[in-house]
Order: sequence, then structure tokens, then C-alpha cells
Amino acid sequence: MKQKKLRVGILFGGRSAEHEVSLQSAKNIIEAIDKDKYDPVLIGIDKSGKWHLQEKSQFLLNETNPKLIALNRSSSSVTLSPWHSENNLKNIGGGHISSHIDVVFPVLHGPYGEDGTIQGLLKLAGIPFIGASVLGSAIGMDKDVMKRLLLEARIPVTKFLVFTERDRKFLTFESLKQSVGIPFFVKPANLGSSVGVWKVSSGDQFAKARDDAFSYDTKILVEQYIKGLEIECSVLGNEDPIVSVAGEVVPTKDFYSYDAKYVDQDAAKLVCPADLEPKTLKKIQDMALRAYKTLCCEGMARVDFFVTKYDTVFVNEINTIPGFTKISMYPKLWQESGIGYTELIDRLITLAIERYEKEQKLNTTRNT
Repeated sequence: MKQKKLRVGILFGGRSAEHEVSLQSAKNIIEAIDKDKYDPVLIGIDKSGKWHLQEKSQFLLNETNPKLIALNRSSSSVTLSPWHSENNLKNIGGGHISSHIDVVFPVLHGPYGEDGTIQGLLKLAGIPFIGASVLGSAIGMDKDVMKRLLLEARIPVTKFLVFTERDRKFLTFESLKQSVGIPFFVKPANLGSSVGVWKVSSGDQFAKARDDAFSYDTKILVEQYIKGLEIECSVLGNEDPIVSVAGEVVPTKDFYSYDAKYVDQDAAKLVCPADLEPKTLKKIQDMALRAYKTLCCEGMARVDFFVTKYDTVFVNEINTIPGFTKISMYPKLWQESGIGYTELIDRLITLAIERYEKEQKLNTTRNT
């Protein structure tokens, strides 16, 4: 008897500044998912937050151009209906959609997708989902909280300072220069893909960087610049995660910017696997697993490092929904480690269902 296909909701787009990155990631996941085992259901979220049930053949506009790629919004607006086991995907604007989602892959980067908000919705809806749960997602999104937890676990991070909106008028280039040296980085606390990130060497640059970072978040970080290798590791698993080989990012421009990650394929060179001494690689891999567990991650994450010429290793950040574009490091590292794109998606789905089934056995009411 032929086994029934699992219906996998691919949730992509979203309201964050990383909307276009999400579209690219979703496109590659949809192309790579095993169609003999899974029936992908495409749910695109536009920039206003509206959910659309998408046709597989025409869900993107300008799909081959990272600069112009856009969601081709459909007329079918949908929402998830909590705990409706038969039809948990509902039409909002009339008509009838009879659709069931078995598991969701939130291919959403940044706020409203990677920060615990969508994970909370999916938990309330009673639907298994790929990646970290509410707590791990929220921690991974907030670089301030993330770094403080890593420090508590004695995992080295670069020197950083945190400022809120009310600190803005007191921030000066000279005071920051004395605290962290120059150049230094300015970035929003809750964003990714190098959006709003500036490498600052002058007062004029700082004023622009400060204002740009605050345009994305009410909290910003100023971080020490570390001269060294930019190394990344992929992690996969729930209670017993595994770690990939390491890869090196070699920017051909000033730093690993948004364009270098997702638009300009010549702006950075990805060396996979990285040319590291075995003891340094082991140190990085062990630290990646420690960071993953410390930050309450599940399913998947990519851990980014700086490695100095003296083999001192610092964790830069963790990404709980890493990019899945054609030039993204997370799937590339697993491919180099012996797990291809299609198998990787299969494992992630299995991990999501395993976690969900384990959670369903927990008591939600007090025993009497």
C-alpha cells in the first residue's frame, strides 16, 4: 500500500527587511523537497503580513533576479485554524479551501518569522514545525540576549555595547572609539542578513550607521572589530545534535554585507571546507554545539565565528533559520559533510515531527 504523502506548509516572505531573502530560500527548498514523500503547500506572506495560498507554477515574480524578486500575491487569502485536525488551513475572504497541513517549514528570516512569533502561532495551532521553538527563536534573534547567555556559559564573544533609543543623544563616535576601538560595527539587535549593519571608521559614518540601525530596531549593538577568519558551522538535531564541517567566508569587499550574501555572487568567496588545523576545527565544532544547546536551539542553526591568527575563537552569532539560497552556507556545509539538500530537508521534517510527538505526551493539566 502506497504511503500517504505528508503535506508540508512552506511559509515564506514575511514582513521583515529580509523578505526577499526568504523568497530565494523558499524557491530552493520547494525545488529540492522530495515530491514522492511530501506534498508542498505554498503559503506566501506579503509585506503587509497577509497570507496567500500560492500556485506552485507562478508564486514568484522575477525569480532569477535577486534584486527584483517579489511575491506574486494570489487572490486566496488564508489563515491557520487552531486544532482543526482535518482542515487547519482556512480561506479568509469567502469561498472554500479544504486543506490540511501536517508540518510547517517556516522559511522566514528576521522579525515576525525567526523571533518566536510564528513559532508561537504554530504551537497554538497544534502543528509541528521545523526549527527552534519559541524560546530558542527569540533568543537567537536578539543579539544582546544571545551574547549575554553565551558569556554566562563561558563561550567567548566579541566585546559589545548595547544602546536603546533613549541613549541615542548620548552616543558619540569618540566615546565608542575609546571603548571598542576602530573600526567597529553598528547593527540592529533584532535583524539578520547584515541588514542595517555598518562598519564604522569615522564620525560621519557613525551618525549614518546609528540612524540606520535605529530605523530597524529600538535597540542596537556596537561591536568590536575582530581581524581574522569568518568561519561558519551548521548544526542539525534536537537533543543530540550533530555539527558539519566548517566553511570560511572570504569577502572581496569591506565586509560580508547583504549584497554579498544574497545578491552579488562575486562579493564573497565561500571556501568549503575551510582550511583549518584539525585542533582548531575541533574547537570550533565543539563550541558550535555548546552554543546551540546554551541558546535552546532545536532542528537547525548556523553558528558564525571569528578566528584570529592566534587561533582564538569568538562566537559572532547564531541563526536559527539560516538562508537556503543557492549560495547559502548552511546547506553547502551539510552537502560537504555528506548530507545532500533533499536529505537535509527530509531530516528536518523528521526532527520537527519527533519533537511534536514528544511534546504531545506531556501533561498540560495538573494530575489529581
